Amino acid sequence: MLNRLLIAVGLVVLASAAEPPKNPPPTHKTLPNKKTVRTEKTVPGKKKNNVAVGHKKNSDKLSNKKASTSASKKTHQPVKAAKHAVPAKKKTSRKKTNATKKQAAKKTPPTKKKKTRPKPKAVRAKKSVAPMKPVPLKKGAAIRDEVAKIFESSAPARPVNDIDKIVFARMKSLGLRPILCSDAVFVRRAYLDVTGTLPTAEEAKAFIQNSAPNKRAALIDRLLAEPEHADYWAMKWSDILRIKAEFPVKLWPNAAQAYHHWVWESIAHNKPYDQFVRELLTSSGSNFRESPVNFYRAIQNKTPEGIAAAVALAFMGTRIDSWPPERRAGMAVFFSQVGYKPTSEWKEEIVFWDPLKSTAIPGCTAPGQDSVAKSVAVTNQIPAALAKPIREDQSLVGVFPDGKKMKLPPDRDPRAVFADWLIRPDNPWFARAIVNRTWAWIMGRGIIEEPDDIRPDNPPCNPKLLKYLEHEFVASRYNLKHLKRLIFTSATYQLSVIPQLKKPSSKACVAGYRARRLEAEVLSDALNEITGTTDLYTSAVPEPFTYIPKDMRAVAIADGSITSSFLTLFGRSARATGMENERINQLASPQWLYMLNSGQILAKLQRGPKLKALIASAGGKPQQIIEKLYLTILSRFPTDGEIATAEQYAKSKVARGRDVWIDLAWALINSSEFLLRH
Repeated sequence: MLNRLLIAVGLVVLASAAEPPKNPPPTHKTLPNKKTVRTEKTVPGKKKNNVAVGHKKNSDKLSNKKASTSASKKTHQPVKAAKHAVPAKKKTSRKKTNATKKQAAKKTPPTKKKKTRPKPKAVRAKKSVAPMKPVPLKKGAAIRDEVAKIFESSAPARPVNDIDKIVFARMKSLGLRPILCSDAVFVRRAYLDVTGTLPTAEEAKAFIQNSAPNKRAALIDRLLAEPEHADYWAMKWSDILRIKAEFPVKLWPNAAQAYHHWVWESIAHNKPYDQFVRELLTSSGSNFRESPVNFYRAIQNKTPEGIAAAVALAFMGTRIDSWPPERRAGMAVFFSQVGYKPTSEWKEEIVFWDPLKSTAIPGCTAPGQDSVAKSVAVTNQIPAALAKPIREDQSLVGVFPDGKKMKLPPDRDPRAVFADWLIRPDNPWFARAIVNRTWAWIMGRGIIEEPDDIRPDNPPCNPKLLKYLEHEFVASRYNLKHLKRLIFTSATYQLSVIPQLKKPSSKACVAGYRARRLEAEVLSDALNEITGTTDLYTSAVPEPFTYIPKDMRAVAIADGSITSSFLTLFGRSARATGMENERINQLASPQWLYMLNSGQILAKLQRGPKLKALIASAGGKPQQIIEKLYLTILSRFPTDGEIATAEQYAKSKVARGRDVWIDLAWALINSSEFLLRH
């Protein structure tokens, strides 16, 4: 019964159309002035039942047996609910003597005893009343029309900025028509993409009922100013920058917290992106006090070439393992003088420019001191009696990724030289990488796919769009919030998720928003927000800063080592390589099974105080409860058909009282509409 409710609720989903059953159930017909018989449709490859109407062999047997019945019985009554009529056997006389029986046995040869069918009892037909009518399965066109009423807007799609002009022209060349999403879809989409949260029922209802013409742009501006925006986008950057305390990164807990806080502050205060990257590349100092130096400590391969690969992946969107060896070596020169030095404080490490290779000196550890001045003096002290004298290397020549060579000055950190080249306005790598990555994070697919695999043989699907975004980003002085707002307020971002063509070109031309599953942290927070429950997040290695308050959202957790079984199952990034594909946002069988069968999910629904209060606040009025559940979970009003289905389920008495609405909530959170961002 609950499955029927799930099918009904899940009818309006972003999945392929269901087909009608190939073998429809047999139908029953009542013939006039005849016995009630059952007619069956012939299934190819299967023999007919021997009692089917019109079967000659069976009808002959019946007529022979009927002839031997008593002639006085001229009429008969129809037998209800019997599959076929079997007349009574002929009565035999009991006056036969034993001799007669023996004589008959001698004359007739022994034959196999035939199995006789027992005389069926007249059974009254039981009325089988289904608690719920089966949900009629609709064909693809019917489902798309029904989905379109919910997910699409009737308002015409008009270009808002140059993004739309470029994308709409590309769509027109492919025979596609831009269709805007509905207000209900937009409010949910905007909250998830900007802040990583679901709108409350009140927020969704107020936005849908608001008639202001510029309400969508106003919502984006408000959400970009929320602290939750910094939480969510800091989580994205934490995957790229590998903010993780334990294996294999080993930043250590207090350094991971400091690093994440620096990233969060940079996003919250809209630090210019060129400054953000320059600080990461050129900072020196303690991993506890100078947070950006943890960029170098998070790299597992701390050789010059390993550092160069991490820099190219994060800020140039490219993988240098496919480069020629001499090109990799030329870029690695800029990171050949990065030094790491421990201190007397537990797990503290100094990252600095080390042109003299002082870290190779035995015992180069700064002892603990009671003042900063003394600590610096001792740290900078050069031990005497070295095997070989320390001298500056004057022969370093670096090669930039564009092929330009440069002799490195002895009085300047090579990292700063590379950073100055990287953040130049005319650099072909810098702006392209970040605008492509930002587009992918918002729209679900990069203009160059994958966002960290930019190379000559992987061209952009819309070069004109990519070039426009690069120019706009540089002109705004590397303003990331300006870039986000430009995309979020475009009509392209507001396009319907329902594909018009089942061709790769429909997605490749960046024609609209791409549906994908909610991230593990976002999904966990959404379930907790709906039910009013919390989860326990822990680290496999007991360290300081692993205690997480109960009210902390999973999105806001700084350390990638602190996790839960739910986050692991739903593909949270391991933060080991800094690559985009470490995070898995696909909806596979293990996730489906967990959502359907998990005792943890059921306990959240049954015991969650927020869900309990929501159901109680409606005063037992079914329609109000249904509306609140839909607004809370799906951020939209239910359709008349969905209300009727839920009310029918409530009247079926399969579940009683509060359990009816727990079942409805369970069906809603298991729908594709909830699990996917659309």
